Formats: sequence, C-alpha cells, structure tokens
Amino acid sequence: MTMLTILKDLLRGLGGDAAPSGPTLDLAVVALLLEIGRADESISPAERAAVVSTACTVLEVSEAQSRDLLAAAEQLVEDSVSFTQFTTVLNEKLTPAAKRRCLVAMWQVAQADGRIDRYEEYYLRKLCDLLYLSHQDFIQAKLAVLGSP
Repeated sequence: MTMLTILKDLLRGLGGDAAPSGPTLDLAVVALLLEIGRADESISPAERAAVVSTACTVLEVSEAQSRDLLAAAEQLVEDSVSFTQFTTVLNEKLTPAAKRRCLVAMWQVAQADGRIDRYEEYYLRKLCDLLYLSHQDFIQAKLAVLGSP
C-alpha cells in the first residue's frame, strides 16, 4: 500500500456516514438552561425544577423526557468548555422567535430561586449575543419573566 492509499482510506473513514458529533437540539437547549442554573457555581432545587419544567414547555416533551435530557446534559455541560457547541445548534435549527422563547426560559431558570445572580445575568447577556438576538430581545425576555419595575 502506498502512503496516498492509506491517507485516502483514512479520510474516507472520517467523512461520509459518520454520525454528527454535536448535541441534538433538545439536549443543547437543556444544556443552556442548566448552564444558567449553574452560573452562580451551584444549582438550587428550585432552579433544577425550573430546568425540567421549562424544558417541558419549550421543547414540548414529557417530564420524564425532560429529566432524561437533564441527566444527559449534566455530563455534557461538565465536559464543555464554552457555550458555542450549544448555541451553534440553536442558531442552525431555530427561528429567531424560537430562540427568543428559549431566552425567556433561561430567565425563568435564573429567577427560579428568587434572585438573579450577577453571573446569571452576565451569562444571559452573553447567550443573547451568541444567539444573535438583540438587546431589545434581552430586555423583553427579562421583563416577561420579572415584570416591570
């Protein structure tokens, strides 16, 4: 075998029928909800419950499916180094309106324990930018969850 043949075989094995390595849409959404809950270095039981309930609403899945997604997302989030692997999936598969609904769900998780931590708000701002949503979308989602001052 020549070196060229070996390289061609290797490249053929890397492409083609290989399964996508990124997270599914549902898993990416739950991972981002979880990231918001963990932004302040811990996730309260209320925030964990909010991840499950908002995932049920946004993804239109059962509570059992939502809990399964949460369990899978926990390991994925633990191994991740950035939000990009999750936001890329949302940007590829969701409309701007659907991304705004996800942003509202993230705000719901952030306030589930009765307060918005500064890190949670920072992450929400960052995610808004990564999802190509406007500052107006950020404020409207915040007001939808927290109400007017």
